[in-house]
Amino acid sequence: MYKIVLVVGVVLSVLGFVSFVKAADDKGAALFDGKTFNGWEGNLSAFRIEDGAIVGGSLKQKVERNEFLCTTKEYGDFELRVTFKLLGEGVNAGIQFRTKRIPNHHEVSGYQADMGEGYWGALYDESRRNKILAAPEKEAVAKIVKLNDWNEYVIRAEGKHIQQWLNGTKTVDYTETDDTVATTGVIALQIHGGPPSEAWYKNIAIKEINK
Repeated sequence: MYKIVLVVGVVLSVLGFVSFVKAADDKGAALFDGKTFNGWEGNLSAFRIEDGAIVGGSLKQKVERNEFLCTTKEYGDFELRVTFKLLGEGVNAGIQFRTKRIPNHHEVSGYQADMGEGYWGALYDESRRNKILAAPEKEAVAKIVKLNDWNEYVIRAEGKHIQQWLNGTKTVDYTETDDTVATTGVIALQIHGGPPSEAWYKNIAIKEINK
C-alpha cells in the first residue's frame, strides 16, 4: 500500500511539473526579468523599475514628451502578452510592435495597441499614418477595461493579420492592405507626453510563431 501511494505521489508530482512547464511555454519567453532593463533600450530618465514592473512617467510632474522603451531585438510573427495599468488624469500610453525607432528622434514608427480614454482596445499607427486602424465600440470596451487597475493585452501578429484582446475580449481583427508596411520590428512600451501620469507594465512575454 505504501509503495502504491508513493508511486501515485511521484506520478502526480511529475504531471504537475509537466503542466507547469507547458503553461510557462504557452505564455512564451519573458521579455522583462522584473529587476533590470536587460534587453531594453531607451531614455531611462523616463522609465524606472518598481515592484517588479516597468513604470513610464511620473505622477509628480508633467510628462514632457512621448517616450518609448524598446526591445533590443526585433520580432516578426508572434503572440505577445502584457499586463498593464494607467494612473493619472488624461493618461495615454500603448504597446508598440513591428516598430522602428525614427533616427535622431525620440519617436518611433509602427503599430500600437493603444490605451487610454477614447483609445482602449484600439490599433493605432504611430508616426506613420497617424490614425486609428481598427477599434472596438467604446460602449463595449468600457465594460471590460479596469480603470486604475491591472489589465491584460494579448497581441497576435501573423503575416498581415493582426488581432488584439483586452482582458480576454477581442477588440481588433485587422488585415493590413499596404504592402510597404514592415512585418518585423521591435516591441516598445510608451508613456504619452502630457499631464502627470504613469504607465505600468509587467508579465511581458512573447511567443514567436513558426520558430
